[in-house]
Amino acid sequence: MRYISQILDVALREIGILRKNSMYGFCMLVFPLLIVFFFTSMLEKGLPEDLPIGVVDMDNSSTSRALVRKLDAMQSSRVVARYPSVTEARCAIQENKIYAYLYIPSGMSSKLLSGRQPKMSYYYTMTCMTAGSMAMKDLKTISILGSAALGQATLRAKGATPEQIKSALQPVVIDSHQIANPEGSYNVYLTTALVPGIMMLFMSLISAYSLGMELKFDTGKEWLHRAGDNILVAILGKYLVHTIVFLLVVFLFQYYIYGVLHFPHLGGVWHIVRLCFLQVIASLGFGIFAFGLMPSLRMSMSICSLWSVLSISMCGSAFPIMGMDAPLQSLSWLFPLRHYFMLYQVTVFNGFPVLDAWFHLVALIAFTLLPWFVIRKVKNAMLTYVYIP
Repeated sequence: MRYISQILDVALREIGILRKNSMYGFCMLVFPLLIVFFFTSMLEKGLPEDLPIGVVDMDNSSTSRALVRKLDAMQSSRVVARYPSVTEARCAIQENKIYAYLYIPSGMSSKLLSGRQPKMSYYYTMTCMTAGSMAMKDLKTISILGSAALGQATLRAKGATPEQIKSALQPVVIDSHQIANPEGSYNVYLTTALVPGIMMLFMSLISAYSLGMELKFDTGKEWLHRAGDNILVAILGKYLVHTIVFLLVVFLFQYYIYGVLHFPHLGGVWHIVRLCFLQVIASLGFGIFAFGLMPSLRMSMSICSLWSVLSISMCGSAFPIMGMDAPLQSLSWLFPLRHYFMLYQVTVFNGFPVLDAWFHLVALIAFTLLPWFVIRKVKNAMLTYVYIP
């Protein structure tokens, strides 16, 4: 009972600190919630729409105009300009007015009708890989539709049945399945990695900042005294409040994406709750560990910032870990967000049992226990260290 009362006493003291310092309120509540609404609203449509596309139509026939209308009707592309020459279309790409353009040569229709295989070209920029890839996909589809329409008309004129036409134009039917994210939504796979990564950044920063402020204002001795000079009790009492606040924010985020936005999730509620809890305590543990390594407000927060920002690239959401070099694949295991993302993919997104990702579960627990290795150094810093700006 003595330890419980001391933990509660330290927790009440921490609540008073959080109320006096507005930095905690902004970093623990305001900024994380703003990040949630920013990313979910920016990616609300799931996929980019109406990407500006140009057309150089040198044929100007009914066939070429029909192809342009089909391109303009596609969800991802919008024909914004028609250029009289390739040079002007190329300049438009260089000036970032369009992402791609379709070049239809003169005499395309007559060559199609005579079966002489005309060449229709399309050019796209890969400066922005997402826009370039989606523009290329639409332009490729249009070129295939053009040849298919001619083949269909030719076969129909020869008296072929619809089934014969279908088997001739598409001898092999592709049955495609996008598992877990059938709509191919960028919001589903980016928001669920970027937002938790930024939240974990705030969690680790605040945990290191809290200890650094005790050192800066020389209140560490009073903090330890309330805990009976037991550093373990002092840590538990201080970060009990942080854990509750961050858990509230994380649960609100999870409810918003699954309950309001209806993100796909095959895993149950228990998988989500467990992952949220591990996310919070692992991030706080890493922040305490960073301060224990370098008991300095500036240096510990710098370590947390660097490690958290790198983790967004090393978690495997934007670029697959299996495609990285071997040293980087090994380094990825040192980032908490990597293990969070793998647990999310396996247990929440796909609904597989946690045993399929047991190592990542153990890794997050290990990050939670990291402060145990530096806890004496934290106590020594509070008792003997002098703050140096």
